[in-house]
Amino acid sequence: MTQALLIEIGVEELPAIPLLKIVSNIEKSWKKILEAYKLSCDFEFIYTPRRLVLKHTAMPVKQEDATVEFFGPPLVAALKDGVPTKAAEGFARKCGVDFEALGRGEKNGKEVLYFKKEEKGADTASLLQEMLEKWIASMSFGKMMRWGSRADEFIRPVRWLQVRMGEDSVSVELFGVKSDTKTYVHRMLTYDAVEVANIDVYESVLSEGAVMLQPTQREAKILAEFDALEVAYNIVIERDSALIDEVVAITENPKALVGSFDELFLALPPEVIITSMKEHQRYFPVFEKGKIANKFVVVSNAYTDDYSKVIAGNERVLKPRLADGLFFYQNDLKNGLSTDGLEKVQFIDGLGTLADKITREKNIAIRLLALYMDKVEAETGKSSAELEKAMDRAVNLAKADLMSEMVYEFTELQGLMGYYYAKALGEDALVYNAIKEQYMPVGEGAELPTSIFSSIVAMSSKLDTLFGLFSVGKIPTGSKDPFALRRAVNGIVRIVTQYDLAFNIDDVVSLLKDAYDDFDTQRLSDFIIERINKSLDANPSVIAAVLASGERDINEIAKKVFALNDIVSSDTFKEQFSTFKRVANISKDVNLESALHIDTALFKEDAEVTLYNAYEKVINQDYPDYKTQFEALFGLKRELDGYFDDVMVNADEEVLKTNRLNTIGSIYKTFKDIADIKEITV
Repeated sequence: MTQALLIEIGVEELPAIPLLKIVSNIEKSWKKILEAYKLSCDFEFIYTPRRLVLKHTAMPVKQEDATVEFFGPPLVAALKDGVPTKAAEGFARKCGVDFEALGRGEKNGKEVLYFKKEEKGADTASLLQEMLEKWIASMSFGKMMRWGSRADEFIRPVRWLQVRMGEDSVSVELFGVKSDTKTYVHRMLTYDAVEVANIDVYESVLSEGAVMLQPTQREAKILAEFDALEVAYNIVIERDSALIDEVVAITENPKALVGSFDELFLALPPEVIITSMKEHQRYFPVFEKGKIANKFVVVSNAYTDDYSKVIAGNERVLKPRLADGLFFYQNDLKNGLSTDGLEKVQFIDGLGTLADKITREKNIAIRLLALYMDKVEAETGKSSAELEKAMDRAVNLAKADLMSEMVYEFTELQGLMGYYYAKALGEDALVYNAIKEQYMPVGEGAELPTSIFSSIVAMSSKLDTLFGLFSVGKIPTGSKDPFALRRAVNGIVRIVTQYDLAFNIDDVVSLLKDAYDDFDTQRLSDFIIERINKSLDANPSVIAAVLASGERDINEIAKKVFALNDIVSSDTFKEQFSTFKRVANISKDVNLESALHIDTALFKEDAEVTLYNAYEKVINQDYPDYKTQFEALFGLKRELDGYFDDVMVNADEEVLKTNRLNTIGSIYKTFKDIADIKEITV
């Protein structure tokens, strides 16, 4: 038998970000609790800023009855001279009976004490107090609150509680609040508790009280209103999904409204305006004809017939934010870009100041520029002397905006403000674009620098952080990576593959290590290789096969991986691959480090000649790319199959056996120079 179950925990306004971070975990936790109490059923978890709700349409009214079996100690340990031992008495206590009530059973071929009993399932209503306490305790919001004289904690004070099962209100108490049959609706409608007659009318009571319970409905309403506003005002609203999630979480009666601000603030870089809106006020930026407009959209939670005061209030709040930004911007432009003061800003313990970091990054950037000079000259049309000068300037100014008033106020704009200041102050385009793109990519799938020149600046920053932190022993362990070194390697991998840059790990480590205290550079190299495994989107065994070839150039590794992965991913590869697995297995008996001499005079079968001629043709060709080379090697399948059908590799005559093993070993070794096929699994 089942009944509907409604649980509503009423709270003061929940902070959106901590809630959104654990929404899925909150739901999973209740599911696990239901399973643990043998009450598994479908349910819906719902939230608004002022309530956490669980709705079950068919909750079992009680646990199912169960037969429980207990197996105790072996009889030889349970009885001594016919008298129960302490082990036997302990087992009886566990079963809740006297020793005489215990039976005998068999387990693992031994006769043991045994007891079976029927356990009646408990009523669900009697379990809800305990279940809800466990659910509440499982919610890890981070920073928690205490209120009143209570010692227990929650993300916000609990103010009301409903636990309704069928037609009944279940008695439960959380944080000193006892369950009853009332809820609270929108504050602008009434501050008083509102009676909920039964579960069926719960959502309609909230709806009449200007509370839209379902987050999906609130989001749909917001987006529909965005559509209408765009048509009405001929604007485009930036639909930041994370910000939409946030406003959904902080509203119960969402209403999208258009506000405006003085056009003089459009003199600010768009990112400053957008940051002021989104980060501090949760406003959505508005664009007209592809440019930011002096408008914004706010999603109000008010309940009123006249939203003009709401709009005016939000306009009034935004103005001083933008005024501050304009003041900082104009002041920074007057002061110019300067690194003065960075010598007093500590970077990381053991690695000096930010001024020291700039010096190290310059060293890296100039050396990388020398490696890629031909490509950068072709890209920019500038001479090597001009590029060296621009590179020195770009790295020198890259961190200068950290001393600006704007970045002090809006730290997320570092790099970007340096770009605007450098551009306004007449710096070379190479310089200001490199400043803007120095932190790219900032995450998986994020934008890359738009040029090789900027990429060198970005890689220099990442490489200095990698080398520096490894040199002072701050190396990621397990899931901990506080300085985002794994992300730094991922960024380097993406840059070198995007711009086809040679990047031999061992060569780069040797080139750059002299600027740091002695450390285990092999550990750094291994770390980079390990991250390549995670950075490339391919069959893991394909990556392992390429790495097993000994290739150390990141760009070449990626080229080989993507070429081989295309082949391995084909529908026909699996059935063809058994031939090459056989090649790898036979080659285990071959010393691949030695010169594998093949004497054609020893060929006795036509299949030997056919395979040898096909192999010679493959290895003596030039290939435009790795995929074509792989296809040619895998194209030896027909000749190999004929060879295995007609030729006894492990011939009785030792000289024939060696010659035939060398033939197969040579083919395997040619593969292994590019990728070790024995590592591939399909």
